[in-house]
Amino acid sequence: MITSHLPIEVRSFVESARREGKSVGFVPTMGALHAGHRTLMERAGEECDLVVASIFVNPMQFDNQEDLDSYPSTLDSDLRTCREAGVALVYAPNASTMYPAGFDSRVVVGRIGSILEGRSRAGHYDGVATVVTKLFNIVVPDVAYFGQKDFQQTLVVNRIVTDLDLPTVIRVVPTVRESDGLALSSRNVRLDPTARQRAVAIPRALTEVAGMFGRGEREASKLEARASEIMVEAGLSVDYVSVAHSGDLRPTPIAAVGDVILIAAIVDEVRLIDNAILGR
Repeated sequence: MITSHLPIEVRSFVESARREGKSVGFVPTMGALHAGHRTLMERAGEECDLVVASIFVNPMQFDNQEDLDSYPSTLDSDLRTCREAGVALVYAPNASTMYPAGFDSRVVVGRIGSILEGRSRAGHYDGVATVVTKLFNIVVPDVAYFGQKDFQQTLVVNRIVTDLDLPTVIRVVPTVRESDGLALSSRNVRLDPTARQRAVAIPRALTEVAGMFGRGEREASKLEARASEIMVEAGLSVDYVSVAHSGDLRPTPIAAVGDVILIAAIVDEVRLIDNAILGR
């Protein structure tokens, strides 16, 4: 496995592989890798000839400096994970490489990036859109892999690819969970044992809502209220619960099969998100 810090080296490596007729799968990450990331890499290896991953904690997508400062950095173990998952090349730039002196451009997304997470975290998705566009321009992957846990992010990235005519297919892989249902997240390591136990209210709320939907409940307000109730009872601070169309996240008063319920909640100052597709 090769580790590179320079875009010119990544381009050279990928172009060489393409001359040999190899397809390229790409997994962008911010490090602090867990089994969910590994699943993305392994899926890329199953579907593509060559797997490239990136490790870069993107300062542009953080609206809170303390959140950025507390983001875990585990590069050595991350590189081991990539190697074990069959990654051929890891692009690990630093901030000055990604955003050199004088950098003054942004990729601004529209409505899909201004609601839910975009409303709560000002500028977050513009930061995501900018770094993803830069990474796609460097790697030019045939397929890029993202986890369903960041559902809104996958729609933002799809919007970028469609609107900017980028030659990449976006593959969304189901969320990987702990045995108790909590979605794997790099933020989970910041939960102490008590907070970790309370955080399970998030997947429990999703399971309850899925059960209500399966029993015939279709009023989105009732589904949302029940999910909020479960989390509040567990001591979580609920940012939002939204039942929406899965293609554009427009809220719907009457839920249907294929709609999505999205949750954001705070557990002892740690912000967690999760979602579920109704009817699956």
